[in-house]
Amino acid sequence: MAVSLKKILVLCTGNSCRSQIAHGYLEHFAKEKAIVYSAGIETHGVNPKAIQIMNEDGIDISHHTSNHVDEYKNIDFDFVITVCDHANEKCPLLLGSFKKFHQNFPDPAKAIGSEEEITNAFRHTRDLIKKYCSDFVAEQLVD
Repeated sequence: MAVSLKKILVLCTGNSCRSQIAHGYLEHFAKEKAIVYSAGIETHGVNPKAIQIMNEDGIDISHHTSNHVDEYKNIDFDFVITVCDHANEKCPLLLGSFKKFHQNFPDPAKAIGSEEEITNAFRHTRDLIKKYCSDFVAEQLVD
């Protein structure tokens, strides 16, 4: 009996950092159990530092694109995960009978300080998202 893949949408404000990181980790942990999409209520392009810190952990998101949520309005998602309060509050109406999850992660793109401090802010957010995604897959994508 064939198992249908779950469809997961990760939604953030600009689809540049947090949703891209979550997209990478959800694909990594879910393997063949899910198709993962990420989008923003705006599009800001994939942040080069997000690509860099994911590469440090062995995950390549350099091929990702920054997409607007409207591009996916005809997809029947099983799960929608908002990764920032702004997207959670401003999320456009998505139709379907999906389960919605929300977890606000700090925005590393707003970090200030030295190059090292900014990079560490990205790593901190990456590590929080990695744990969340690992837990999500373990709890929600059970066979």
